[in-house]
Amino acid sequence: MKKLYLIAYDISKDKKRNKIAKSLGALGWRVNYSVFECFLSKSQLKKLVKQTEKTINPKTDSVLIYPLCKSCFARGHKIGLNKGLDAEMITFV
Repeated sequence: MKKLYLIAYDISKDKKRNKIAKSLGALGWRVNYSVFECFLSKSQLKKLVKQTEKTINPKTDSVLIYPLCKSCFARGHKIGLNKGLDAEMITFV
C-alpha cells in the first residue's frame, strides 16, 4: 500500500541536491523547486530515507518528509501554476 508524502529539501551542495532531486523525480511530481509529492510504499520510503541519510550533510542540509492523508491534502491550497496532483486524481487507501 502506498501513501502520499510531501517532501521538501534544502541542500547546500549542487551535486548532492541534484542527486536527491533525481531520486525524488523518479518517485513523484515536482511541485516546487525543492518540493515533491510522492506516493511511496513502506519499502520505498525506507530506501529513500537510507539513501538521503548517506547523501546529505546533516549539519548543513535538511530533508523534510511529511505523510499526507486525504483530508489534509484536500484542505490544501494551490495558488498559481499547479504542477502537482489534484485531489480528484488521487485514490487514497
